[in-house]
Amino acid sequence: MDLLTRMDLALAYVENNLTGEIDQEVLARIACCSIYNFSRMFSFITDISLTEYIRRRRLTMAAMELQQGGNIKVIDLALKYGYDSPVSFSRAFRTLHGVTPTEARAGGVTLKAYPRISFQISVKGEKRMDYRIENKEAFQVFGYEGIFNTDGIGVNADILHDNAVHPNNPHELWNQNYVNGAYEKLAADAGDLPLFVSPGLCKVHGVCDYKQTEPGTFAYMQCAFRNKNSKVDGYTVANIPASTWVIFPSEKFKWDNVVEVVNNLHKRFFSEWLPTAEYEQVNGMNFEIYGGDSDMGYVELWYAVKKKV
Repeated sequence: MDLLTRMDLALAYVENNLTGEIDQEVLARIACCSIYNFSRMFSFITDISLTEYIRRRRLTMAAMELQQGGNIKVIDLALKYGYDSPVSFSRAFRTLHGVTPTEARAGGVTLKAYPRISFQISVKGEKRMDYRIENKEAFQVFGYEGIFNTDGIGVNADILHDNAVHPNNPHELWNQNYVNGAYEKLAADAGDLPLFVSPGLCKVHGVCDYKQTEPGTFAYMQCAFRNKNSKVDGYTVANIPASTWVIFPSEKFKWDNVVEVVNNLHKRFFSEWLPTAEYEQVNGMNFEIYGGDSDMGYVELWYAVKKKV
């Protein structure tokens, strides 16, 4: 079953459960990947988060029920579409539609409708995508690990100082470690780059979704490659299995634009390359491999893949 078919089936499950519980484990099984990886694919392809999509669909359906007439109470409608109280439901409804649920009953009121999304291949290719396929033996990385919620609220993370604030997402982890000296310490403890990495790259990188975590969470590590002269005491160590990797290099960019560049590469991988490739992603594991100098940056995104059967 191809990627777009799996995503359509997953969204069919969402659609059938807009008035009930959407079980993330069930959603992940249908999509044949972790819920985090499904959420990433969804957001990069559609430019909207899965959580926001579900919210909009529920409030769209609620608005249709109100305008169909009938005597359904606001409190019953709130509970039907997953809200704890009519107050929270009314607030969300007004934010989306610009009117209250009571006002929406009246004729002539303009409301917003967000239709169900379906996935299909679109013809693109106006800009080339450079990539290469490489097979790599098993290796280890070590560094600062964070376990994060998919909704952007931090769970826990390795920290250098006991009074450090736990970051809520990988971007905050990087920022915090720049400030508190953890980044420099990891770079100093990294040792030499392995032979399977292009020379001249940075010592510190990022790896995501390299191990299974609790539903609704994902693992991310600011990491270095482990070698014979690395100093790993006090760090989290992760084993990366032998894998086939598809690697997408960026153009040189100003460091201020790093988040935009990385997100654009992710988006093109999920929306342009993966749906038409003879490969499929393995779990959700991927690396952000950084290079460049103090002025200009460079990044490679590595995705673990396997040939379709």
